[in-house]
Amino acid sequence: MKFSVFTVSTPDYDLEQTVAKLKAFGYDGVEWRVADALKEEPEAIPPKERWYWSYNKSTLEIGTIEKSAAAIKSVCDRHGIEICALASYLTPEQTKPIERVLNAAQIMGCPRIRVNVPRYTGDVNYHVLLEKTVHDIKVLVPLAKQYGVKVNFEIHMGNMIPSASAAYRLVSDFDSRYIGIIHDAGNMVHEGFEQYKMGAELLKEYIDHVHIKNAKWVKEGGAWKAKWCPIWEGIANLKNLLTALQSIGYDGYLSFEDFSNEQSTDQKLENNIAYIKSLLLE
Repeated sequence: MKFSVFTVSTPDYDLEQTVAKLKAFGYDGVEWRVADALKEEPEAIPPKERWYWSYNKSTLEIGTIEKSAAAIKSVCDRHGIEICALASYLTPEQTKPIERVLNAAQIMGCPRIRVNVPRYTGDVNYHVLLEKTVHDIKVLVPLAKQYGVKVNFEIHMGNMIPSASAAYRLVSDFDSRYIGIIHDAGNMVHEGFEQYKMGAELLKEYIDHVHIKNAKWVKEGGAWKAKWCPIWEGIANLKNLLTALQSIGYDGYLSFEDFSNEQSTDQKLENNIAYIKSLLLE
């Protein structure tokens, strides 16, 4: 398996710093966050635990991503880092911006992008939501084929695929050459846990990318809630996850997406890869 970092979790580094840090700590690739980039220093800097999403300097600007794609690839090539994924926050009906990200991925030599599926709030019946989302994905398949870049959907709490089973129901009628799933055991602590091996066997060829993070349940103000934590402390059994992935022959990227705040970004980059490598050697 190979190792990358999803740059949502390196908010305090700019693009060049991010790639240099990943190389220094022994990573193989980078998964770029694609969103509205930080334009300028805000008047009120948000709390550090919000930097990942609201103060992230390691973000590719979605509006200019096609124009900047060659330059970004050049930076990564110079440091010997592969661009393994582009992670957008677009949803399947946003065909035109998705095509721009697909085009940028092709220019970068990047094999996959992330598209978010809709949230499930209960306001729209699940079956109605599923039918519409499947319809929208059908429009994306020929684009993925045209650009030679796979479109992936992430197992994520709060959306319509919080579990492996729900993810399989969404993608099982699609060609796995063009449509895939991002497995995320950390998200499944919040919602959607199923035995990792069963989920791996079910999704099998659809698992195209894997996020590594962890969470634990804590009691705050009399109520239980899931909270991010260092990857070796949480409820997700990452050793079991790795064993399950190996059982189906997965040899792709493990991409770290660490939202814990007990360590500095440098410490997380160094310690996370060392921990996962130790599990793979057991």
